[in-house]
Amino acid sequence: MTDPVAKLPSELDQLPDRDPEETAEWAASLDAVTKAAGPHRAAYLMRRSLQHAEGAGIALPKLLESDYVNTIPTSAEPAFDGDLEMESKITAWNRWNAAAMVTRGARYGVGGHIATFASAAWLYETGFNHFFRGKEGDGSGDQLYIQGHASPGIYARAFLDGRLSEQQLDNFRQESGGDGLPSYPHPRRLPWLWEFPTVSMGLGPLSAIYQARFNRYLTNRKIKDTSNSHVWAFLGDGEMDEPESTAALALAAREQLDNLTFVINCNLQRLDGPVRANFRVVQELEGAFRGAGWNVVKTLWGNAWDELFQLDTTGALIRRLREVPDAQFQTYATRDVAYIREHFFGTEPALVELAKLLSDAKIAECFYSSRGGHEARKVYAAYRAAVEHKGAPTVILAQTVKGYTLGKGFESKNANHQMKKLSTDEFKGMRELLGLPIPDSAFQDGLVPYGHPGADSPEVRYLQERRAALGGPAPARRVHAVTLPQPEERAFKALYKGSGKQEMATTMAFVRLVKDLMRDKETGRRWVPIVPDEARTFGMESLFPSAGIYSPLGQTYEPVDRDQLMYYKEAKDGQILNEGITEAGAMADFIAAASSYATHGETMIPFYIFYSMFGWQRTGDQMWQLADQLGKGFIVGATAGRTTLTGEGLQHADGHSHLIASTNPASLNYDPAFAYEIAVIVKDGLRRMYGPEAEDVFYYLTVYNEPKQQPAMPEGVEEGIVKGLYRFKEGTPAAADAPRIQLLGSGTAIHWVLAAQELLAADWGVTADVWSATSWGELRRDALASDEALLRGEERVPYVTQALSGAPGPVLAVSDWMRAVPDQISQWVEQDWSSLGTDGFGLSDTREGARRHFGVDPQSVAVAALAQLARRGEIPASKVKEAREKYGM
Repeated sequence: MTDPVAKLPSELDQLPDRDPEETAEWAASLDAVTKAAGPHRAAYLMRRSLQHAEGAGIALPKLLESDYVNTIPTSAEPAFDGDLEMESKITAWNRWNAAAMVTRGARYGVGGHIATFASAAWLYETGFNHFFRGKEGDGSGDQLYIQGHASPGIYARAFLDGRLSEQQLDNFRQESGGDGLPSYPHPRRLPWLWEFPTVSMGLGPLSAIYQARFNRYLTNRKIKDTSNSHVWAFLGDGEMDEPESTAALALAAREQLDNLTFVINCNLQRLDGPVRANFRVVQELEGAFRGAGWNVVKTLWGNAWDELFQLDTTGALIRRLREVPDAQFQTYATRDVAYIREHFFGTEPALVELAKLLSDAKIAECFYSSRGGHEARKVYAAYRAAVEHKGAPTVILAQTVKGYTLGKGFESKNANHQMKKLSTDEFKGMRELLGLPIPDSAFQDGLVPYGHPGADSPEVRYLQERRAALGGPAPARRVHAVTLPQPEERAFKALYKGSGKQEMATTMAFVRLVKDLMRDKETGRRWVPIVPDEARTFGMESLFPSAGIYSPLGQTYEPVDRDQLMYYKEAKDGQILNEGITEAGAMADFIAAASSYATHGETMIPFYIFYSMFGWQRTGDQMWQLADQLGKGFIVGATAGRTTLTGEGLQHADGHSHLIASTNPASLNYDPAFAYEIAVIVKDGLRRMYGPEAEDVFYYLTVYNEPKQQPAMPEGVEEGIVKGLYRFKEGTPAAADAPRIQLLGSGTAIHWVLAAQELLAADWGVTADVWSATSWGELRRDALASDEALLRGEERVPYVTQALSGAPGPVLAVSDWMRAVPDQISQWVEQDWSSLGTDGFGLSDTREGARRHFGVDPQSVAVAALAQLARRGEIPASKVKEAREKYGM
C-alpha cells in the first residue's frame, strides 16, 4: 500500500521520523478503518486520539472547529444553584415588561427593540441570579457590557426590583423631561445605572478586552487588587462582523485574560436577515476564537435534543447539523413539522429512520424553541465553565431564537428587529405561554399593562436576595471621590521659564512636563501614558527605563539596546501602555483608565498621544464612547498641523482634527503655541477634572514637532490662556495715524503671525497686535453659553467679544487648520473678520513650501492683512499689488 503521508508535502516532511515503518503502520490502520467503517468513523477516531493526547499532556495543535453540539453534555452539567421555578417566573415578568414598555412607547413613535432581549433573556437572568458581582461587596464588582438592543430587558428587571417606576418605563426614549430612560446603555444619560456605553456596535467587545486588561494593570501596579472582578461582554452574532469586535482577540489570549467572558447570542440573525445565510456563523466564530487562543464553550441545544442525539447511532444527525446553513435553520423555526421531516430528515436514509421514532410534538419542540440559550441549566453550566477556566479568556456561543416567546409573528422573522409592538391578542398569547396572572380587564383602551407581582412577592424577595448575596444591584455605576491633590508647582515652572536660546518643539515640552509630573510623590503613579507604537516619534523613549512598559510577563528577553541609556524596558508593573499599531486599542486603554474613578474607585490620569491625523479621524466614535462613559484625561494630537510635519504628505497632514473635536461636547480643545501655555492648560485641566468640583470632561491638546525658541510666560496671561485668547505682543505704532490690525494665531501659526507683524511694520508702516488664540473651541463654547443666557433674559457678553473690545482695526485669524476652525468665533467678533488656513489636501514639501502653497506663510499673512486694510480704505489698493510682487506671490 502506498504511504498516504507521502502524498502531500507538509511541514511534517521537515521533521525527523525515527521509525518510518511505525508511521506507515499507523497510516495503514487509518486507511483500514476508512475502508471498513467509513470516513466519519476514521475522523471520530482521529479526534478521540487528539483529545486523549491533550489529556495526557502531549503538545499538539488544537482543531479550530468541533461538532455542532454542546461543549458541555447534559450528563456533565453542574448542579443548578438556585430555584429554577422561581427564576422562570422572574424571567417571565421581565420578558413581559420589556415588550410592554416598547409597545407602549410606540404610541409616541419613539421606537425600541423587542426581539433581542426576547432571545437573550436567560443569558442575562442567569448571570444576574448567579454570577454578576455587584459593587456593594468586596472589590469593584464585575463589569457588564450589556448589548444595547437588549436594554428594555434590563430596565424591566430594574422595575421588578424597585429601582425604576412605571412612569420611568413609560418615558423610555423620552428623556427631555428629565425623568426618562435612554434608548441604550448611556452612562451620561443615566449615570446611576449604566456603566459602559455599547450600542455603537463593535466598541463593546473591544472595550471589554481592554477593560479586563486594565484590571490586571491596576493589580500588577499594586494600585488596586481587581482579582475578584470579571468582565462580561454580551454581544450579538451579527455584531461580530464589526472589525473592532475581533480586533483584540489575540491580545486577550496572549495576556491570558481569564477574567474575561464574551457571551455571543447566536440567534443567527442580524438587523436585516440571516448573519451567515449560506454558512454557519457559530462554526465560523468558534474557529476565529479558537485560532486566537480563546476557550470556546458552545451552548447550542436544549434538553429536548438529548433524545435525538441518543438515537443517532450512525452520526447522521451530527453530520446534518454541520451542513445545514443558518438561513435554512432559521426557516425550520417558521415552518410546520411536515416541512422539517422532508427537508431536514429526508436527506439520507439514516435520518428518515430516526425521524420515524420522533413524534411531531418532539420535532416541533426541538426546532421551534429548544436552544441552549433558552435554558437556565445550560447557560448556568456554560457560565460556571467560563469563570472556572484558567489561562485564557472564554467565549460562550449560545444559540437562541430571535423573538422567542413573542409569538409566531416575531420568532425568527427577518423583520423582527424593526418590529416595535405586539397586538393585544399577541400579548394575551404571550401571557398564556409565560403563565402570568394578568387578567383581560387590565387591557384598558387597547393599552398593554405592566405586570408586577408586588414589592413583597416571593419573586421580588428572591431576586433581591440573590443580588444581595452577589454584592448588590447590577448593572450599577458608582461614582467615588475623584479629588487629587495638585502636583508640586516646580513641574510647571520649568516651562514657565521658557527655553532661552535652545529650540524645543511643543511636543517635547508636553512630554517633559508629563515626565516631571510622573515623579510627583502624591499623584505621579496615577498617570497612565498611552501610545500606539510611536513613542520615539514623540520623544517619549526617555520614559522607557524610568517608568517601564507594561507587560504581564515582565521582560523575558535581553533587549537589543540594553547597553544604552534609554533602553526598551518592559516590566510587570510598568506604567506605559505601548499598544502597537492600533489607535483603536490605545483609545480603549484610555477609556478604561479615564473612567477608573467610577469603575474601581481609583482615579487615574491617562494621557494618550498619537499622530493627530490618525486620532480623531480614526477613533472619533470611541471619543463619543469616552464622553458617554464620563471619562477624564488628556488626549494629545502630536505632530499636528497641515504644514508642520515635513515630508509625510497627504495622509499625515492634519488640518481638521480640531473641527471634528469641536463636535464633542465633553472635549475641551486647545491649540497651544508655547510651552508655558501647555503648562497652564495642563495645570488647569488637572484642577477641572480631578479637583474638588470635578467635571466630566476630557482635554484635546495639539502639539507640534517644529523646534522653536520657547519664550518665558508674560505676567497675567493665565486667565486668557485658559479661556482661549490673550494679547501676546502689542505692536509699536510707526506713526500716530498708522493703520492697525489685530492678528490672531494659534499653535505653530503664532510664529508666522509674529514674522508678519515685523514685515508689516518694516515694509508698510502698518501696526499689528499679535494675539495667541489657545482655543477657538473654548471661545466658541463660552459665546454659545452667552447666547443661551440671553434667551433666559440674562445679559452676558462673550469673552472673545470682551477681549477684543476696542482693539483698533480689522481682525485676521491664522492657523495651521482649515479656516472653519477659527471661523467658529467670527460672529462674536465686532471687528471686520477674515481668516487664513490650510483648506484642501496636505502635500509633501518643506514647511516653507507647504505654507506658501496654502498661503499661510508670513509673507502671505502680510499680504492678506494689507488686503483687509485696503478693503476698508485705510491704505491704497496699490499697496496690496506691490506687496504681492515684493514677496514673489
